[in-house]
Amino acid sequence: MIHRYKNNGYNIVLDVNSGAVHIVDDIVYDLIPLMEEDRDISDKALSERLGGKYSIPEIKEAASEIRELAESGALYTEDSFETYVDSFTKGKLEHPVVKALCLHIAHDCNLRCKYCFAGKGEYHGERSLMSAEVGCRALDFLIENSAGRKNLEVDFFGGEPTMNFEVVKQIVKYGRSREQETGKNFRFTLTTNGLLLTDEVLDFANKEMHNLVLSIDGRKEVNDRMRPTAGGQGSYDVILPRFKKAAESRNQTNYYVRGTYTHYNTDFAKDVLHLHDMGFEQVSVEPVVCDPKEPYALTEADVPVLLEQYDILAKEIIRRRKEGRFINFFHFMIDLEGGPCVAKRLSGCGAGGEYLAVTPWGDLYPCHQFVGDERFLLGNVYYGVTNKELPEKFGRANVYTKPECKECFAKFYCSGGCMANSYHATRDINGNYKTGCVLQRKRIECAIMIKAALQDIREASE
Repeated sequence: MIHRYKNNGYNIVLDVNSGAVHIVDDIVYDLIPLMEEDRDISDKALSERLGGKYSIPEIKEAASEIRELAESGALYTEDSFETYVDSFTKGKLEHPVVKALCLHIAHDCNLRCKYCFAGKGEYHGERSLMSAEVGCRALDFLIENSAGRKNLEVDFFGGEPTMNFEVVKQIVKYGRSREQETGKNFRFTLTTNGLLLTDEVLDFANKEMHNLVLSIDGRKEVNDRMRPTAGGQGSYDVILPRFKKAAESRNQTNYYVRGTYTHYNTDFAKDVLHLHDMGFEQVSVEPVVCDPKEPYALTEADVPVLLEQYDILAKEIIRRRKEGRFINFFHFMIDLEGGPCVAKRLSGCGAGGEYLAVTPWGDLYPCHQFVGDERFLLGNVYYGVTNKELPEKFGRANVYTKPECKECFAKFYCSGGCMANSYHATRDINGNYKTGCVLQRKRIECAIMIKAALQDIREASE
């Protein structure tokens, strides 16, 4: 399978199954789809099919280059992963390994974000704070179910986790003590809205947290419209200086500011660039996923505007990087040489198996977006996973169980997309959230183009 597209003056050809990316001239770009089914097609036939656009000698030379790429395994490669996925899935189900937990340290929040899937932080249930006992037991559960995995990921999540900060500290302390006993290594993450990000909290985070996720939507008017406090005031002026201090104290690494764009700010590229202008080098601004009846929900009419915004953003990132102003946009992060292992490329985040969410009282769910939906209750940190059917269903989900993914060029980059988004859009984790797919494909195209442009910049400077 090949995917061709033009972006920012580049003719880009992606060989989907090998991952090879080719930046080509016009004639090669035009010939590649014509030679996909018949690599031995004559130069004369190619010339006729292109309406005499190129001379026979030009076609002969370009066709020869294409055949060389094919022979080297960089073009028209066969899909060898579909046969692999069954053995991978079987092994994963027979020997389950838990690698990461999302600890819902607080089902309570001091913001009232209008798009929050957790309601007011309580996940449509009662407000609750996790006890140190439950949190420490969750770490034990992770250790016991992690097999030979050394590095274990734990995200302190909410609601707002800093509303239960003393317990966060106790759990981290316990985790560090268990590291010495077990040979495991905990990598903690704190996700916060910043209202309680005091110097004490930041100092602790810089000492103990591998990563920080700082929630802010962008421009003041955009952020404050969707992220008011419990009293209805805006949050931007309070959190911005705290977030800037956090980013600088971590030397602009191991954090990112994370926002959400909605129907109200379809010009979201301005929010990404605003955050960069405010001093943040690591930025993520993502599309809202919500009930389509909500006034802030993205509409079909918004999609062309959003696609254009990604193009605008990609070009501006290149310009800024060329000027020496580093910016890393989360959705344009792509590794064309290494990247995730084959298993991750096929099955995604591992929700429901490798990755689980833990409620304040210790219940287990496939991920944070399923918390509160009793149909997805897996078990408890004290008794383990008792619902064996659900992990198997999640474990079998991959790009080949999703009909619309099988023929999509982006499948090995998005890994089939978010299963929670798929479920909420179609009531099936093997379904597809169509708007999300369209936006994801565009982001991947822009990410590859940025790689090509930055390579040109590097070569020009040598």
